[in-house]
Amino acid sequence: MGKLYLVPTPIGNLEDMTLRAIRVLKEADVILAEDTRTSGKLLQHFEIATPMQSHHMHNEHKTVDALVKRIQSGETIALISDAGTPAISDPGFLLTRACVENEIEVDCLPGATAFVPALVNSGLPNDKFVFEGFLPVKKGRQTRLKFLAEETRTMVFYESPHKLLKTLGNFVEYFGADRPVSVSRELTKLYEETIRGTAEEVLKHYTEKPPKGEIVVIVAGKK
Repeated sequence: MGKLYLVPTPIGNLEDMTLRAIRVLKEADVILAEDTRTSGKLLQHFEIATPMQSHHMHNEHKTVDALVKRIQSGETIALISDAGTPAISDPGFLLTRACVENEIEVDCLPGATAFVPALVNSGLPNDKFVFEGFLPVKKGRQTRLKFLAEETRTMVFYESPHKLLKTLGNFVEYFGADRPVSVSRELTKLYEETIRGTAEEVLKHYTEKPPKGEIVVIVAGKK
């Protein structure tokens, strides 16, 4: 029987690629990639010639069974996302679960993920935290925000730049204008920045300076 590897890839800085990740990707029979064009640049940079296959949120439900059979037949498959650790707000959970259910060995390599550095450098308590990922866009958003308003642990959110102002406005409305917030964007990249302050202050900052790039928002829990 083969094996499934979950391989983190850099979230911006190629120097964050580990030696083990490079070796595993070179030795695998096939690499499942969220976007083969994006991953193709990464593989070319590290001279990895392993064939790729598209594996994303729109087709993973249909391909899981076939992939499990391939691993059972002896293939070693490596799964990567466009950036960061697979299955963290990216494809990977469905195949991992199917492999576990079929007693296939799964090995997740340690490596890059956006929320850990954002959480640590926020200056907010990180002994206990809850990862929320992306909030619901429409249905269930208000219900989720009302529920999280009572959360006492530090909260971690992912957000896109064009939705950040709406989300920060929601935090002011549901969590209070004085709730401490930290926004990290473009982590590990040239223009990396972290803006800290109250929800109201951070909202004002990004209203005046529209954000760009990948964003992680850290929000203090209710005291």
